[in-house]
Amino acid sequence: MRVRPAKVGPFVLSGALMSSPKPRLVSAVCSCWPLVLALGCATTQPSAPTQAPVEARAMKPAYDVSAVKAELVAKHGEASRARIERGVDQVALQWRAGDGDLTAFVREQFVSDARVLDATFARLERLFEQLDGHMLELGRETQWYTDLDLGPLLPVEPLVAAYDPAAHVAEDLFRAKVAFVVLLNFPLTTLAERTEKGPTWTRRQWAEARLAGRFAMRVPAEIEQESSQAVAAANLYIAEYNVWMHHLVDERGERLFPKGLRLISHWNLRDELKADYADPRGREKQRMIVQVMERIITQTIPAAVIDNPRLDWNPYTNVVTVAPADTVEADAPSKEAKADATREQDVRYARLLAIFQAARKADAFVPIAPTRIARAFELGRELPEARVKALLTQVLESPLVPRVAKEIESRLGRKLEPQDVWYAGFKPGAQRPESELDALTRKRYPSAESFAKDMPRILRGMGFSAQKADWLAEHIRVDASRGAGHAQQAMRRGDFPRLRTRVEKEGMSYKGYNIAVHELGHNVEQAFGLYGVDHTLLTGVPNNAFTEALAFVFQARDLELLGLGKPDAASERERVLGDFWQTWERSGIAMVDMGVWHWLYAHPEATAAELAEAVVSISRDVWARYFAPVLGGEGTTLLAVYSHMISYPLYLPDYPLGHLIAFQIEEHLSRKGPLGAEFERMATYGAVTPDLWMSHATGAPVSAEPLLRATEAALKAKP
Repeated sequence: MRVRPAKVGPFVLSGALMSSPKPRLVSAVCSCWPLVLALGCATTQPSAPTQAPVEARAMKPAYDVSAVKAELVAKHGEASRARIERGVDQVALQWRAGDGDLTAFVREQFVSDARVLDATFARLERLFEQLDGHMLELGRETQWYTDLDLGPLLPVEPLVAAYDPAAHVAEDLFRAKVAFVVLLNFPLTTLAERTEKGPTWTRRQWAEARLAGRFAMRVPAEIEQESSQAVAAANLYIAEYNVWMHHLVDERGERLFPKGLRLISHWNLRDELKADYADPRGREKQRMIVQVMERIITQTIPAAVIDNPRLDWNPYTNVVTVAPADTVEADAPSKEAKADATREQDVRYARLLAIFQAARKADAFVPIAPTRIARAFELGRELPEARVKALLTQVLESPLVPRVAKEIESRLGRKLEPQDVWYAGFKPGAQRPESELDALTRKRYPSAESFAKDMPRILRGMGFSAQKADWLAEHIRVDASRGAGHAQQAMRRGDFPRLRTRVEKEGMSYKGYNIAVHELGHNVEQAFGLYGVDHTLLTGVPNNAFTEALAFVFQARDLELLGLGKPDAASERERVLGDFWQTWERSGIAMVDMGVWHWLYAHPEATAAELAEAVVSISRDVWARYFAPVLGGEGTTLLAVYSHMISYPLYLPDYPLGHLIAFQIEEHLSRKGPLGAEFERMATYGAVTPDLWMSHATGAPVSAEPLLRATEAALKAKP
């Protein structure tokens, strides 16, 4: 995932208000696009929203709306009636007693002259490109040291990162009446309208819909700031959640992992587990990683061992001992070497709970989508939760699952175990030892700068022309990440997307390289979506699943870009089966994420300990229903290990959706090609509805059927 804008207030869907990879209000969010209105039926049945403050309860002062409309129609003529009636209603919905005289405002600001309306639209589009862009840049600066690997953090850095310079912008625009000018003169649209009529709209109509949609809600700045603080705290918590693998010991006191191996949860732990299929002792290592994951999820991990190589830890017995001096890494952080086995005390779930509590305070101000769940699906994805759940269930319950599992069993020569939910053997080259891949990437990329210099070659290898590859490389900046990595877009022309990936002191590991190629896919989409789109109000893609899909297209070619083989019929079969297995796994983690948020709304006064217990229960239930029949491991909590669930809440459904979308794109590319030109054509179409974007890109709406059909064919084909 890993698309993440800096903090830019309520103009983008994710983060504090919406969902996603470091969502500030989107990774890792994850893409950023203008706030859009969706009035379609929310699929949630939340508890009563938090009571609104006095200011919100006094939103509708007394005035005669009918008289206002009649006066405007008399002045501007019948031809303007529909626009007048809609615009006045839109203003009235958000107008508060403190905003002054509504009648005087609409009398002065309604625009009927087409030329003046065009000029107003152009002025506002330019304004918001600059405003959004500079606010993003300010937010990026506040997160600079918490995001990047620039040494130990100063005590002030978490406070700076939690500050949101854009928190007051939306309310300021309402108070300055700019927001009301937009609402008076441009149409708010429903999700149903955009879905039904969008295919016939002009690009200008789409841009107008996005312009008005950014003011569909009016959440007080103090709530925005609280949301930003909660998300920033969760992101910093996750960014520093490392496990020093050399200091994991088994019952014999043996160390299975090399010295210096520091893995962030969950990304690196999962990727290490995948890499261990190529290791002679891989099964032992995988089982130990699973035990570490279970300890993190259940919060039985000793707090003292987190990011602390001065202690040895047996994750099976939970015994903690002081590490012998000769085993401690030279770059060990300054941590106490005290053998303390006290558990983490539900810190993981306290972070999530703080985000939920901030979201509840926003609920009362968004009557069209009165829960964060509704905002994530109806507003953010523009796909109803029921449809997303149906797509995921179609994969989870597919009869193809046990057939693919049987093939994995034949390859492994054993019954499947819970860790095989991350089976990596379908990927061409997956049998190469991780050490071999690490040696290759560390030699090639000793620093973030070396990756940046190699981007033109990488992009040419992806099918872009030499001229386009150079242009893209000039429009992307690369930084060494403190966390696992993310992509951060730019929002004004003149600024540049940022690629962040972890670079260890020995150089970029294969894990870091794999993430970097994924993030590069995000950045290419972001560069095209900003510099190539016809209206900057349409910058981006429909939702995070689409930017993930385009990043997956890049990531799938990482080994090829290292010179380790081009795809053939056999590797295509491997790709299809691998995509199916990953989509199955990620459909499960998405179900857990959604289930947790439904539980939160059903138990709004829950404590962190109660939330921890609920997460464990929900993850076990989802595992029992869909995964235990195939992988065993009754009672495992592994599906709750994803860090997104803590710092990017309700982002996880974008992963399986992204896989489905990526597969459709890959299917199209196999017929159409070349990748470079087609990628650019898709990425410059902008933030329209998901099915419209997909129909433009591939000729068909979002569906699970292409992946299921291809998997069926792959299983029938001879290996």
